[in-house]
Amino acid sequence: MAIETEKKYHLGPGRVEEITQRLVELGADFEKEVFEVNYQHRGGEMDERGATLRLRKIGDFTVLTYKEKVATENGAKKKIEFETSVSDVDAAEAIIEHLGYKLTAVYEKRRKYWMLGEVEVVLDELPFGLYMEIEGTSEAIEKAQKKLGLKDVEQEPRGYPRLTIKYGKTIGGVAVAKFERMGGSASG
Repeated sequence: MAIETEKKYHLGPGRVEEITQRLVELGADFEKEVFEVNYQHRGGEMDERGATLRLRKIGDFTVLTYKEKVATENGAKKKIEFETSVSDVDAAEAIIEHLGYKLTAVYEKRRKYWMLGEVEVVLDELPFGLYMEIEGTSEAIEKAQKKLGLKDVEQEPRGYPRLTIKYGKTIGGVAVAKFERMGGSASG
């Protein structure tokens, strides 16, 4: 069983640049930048277990992810996580729907991946704000927080689907947060 441990932070204007500069100064390795469209599904027994299914499209590549919350430790969320690539997105969506799970949120994200020692640091821009996630062991996350000087950065306990429900639009019963097609960006 794979366990994901991460902390999420809400970043104000200017903080992304500060953190990016600090990552460079610390010798972190920039890995890639991607644009994602995420489709979150919930319902039935998954709701009882605090679980969710997500289809994440990055260009022509799609990943199906199952996540289930198991604990919180020092502000870091721990979740069971299983992922697999999907070759036929429409078929995967039909399977999920026929199993009785409903599409609840769709959100777009611009994500930059960095490796800082033992942790992965991602800087995310969503239509409703700027965020950072640090993923690794609880101990490694704590060390990375100190190295990055995150004392005054607001920790965000909610996941992107819940933030999409709060800040996005509801269209046909589905929470949606998409960038404006003419180059719109989040401001914080």
